[in-house]
Amino acid sequence: MYEYKFYVYILASRSRTLYVGFTTGLRRRVMQHREKVPGSFTARYNIDRLVYFETFQYVNNAIARENELKDWNRAKKIALVESKNPTWEDLAADW
Repeated sequence: MYEYKFYVYILASRSRTLYVGFTTGLRRRVMQHREKVPGSFTARYNIDRLVYFETFQYVNNAIARENELKDWNRAKKIALVESKNPTWEDLAADW
């Protein structure tokens, strides 16, 4: 039996503009953001660095967490990123 994984992630630009998202394929989704589709938020603000992610077994939990993070203010999101990734390294740099 195949076990699904769901991801909630935060991408950032070099100037630390943030984007919160949800996906079933983290590697694929990060690559899509890096393609910089014209007109997209991530392309407009050059957001292409994976700085944080969480893994979930159940889709409902992942969606609830994404919505929770989207409701947070900027300072709280930054504190979350820095709690796990204090140097804001691109976690997908070698993908």
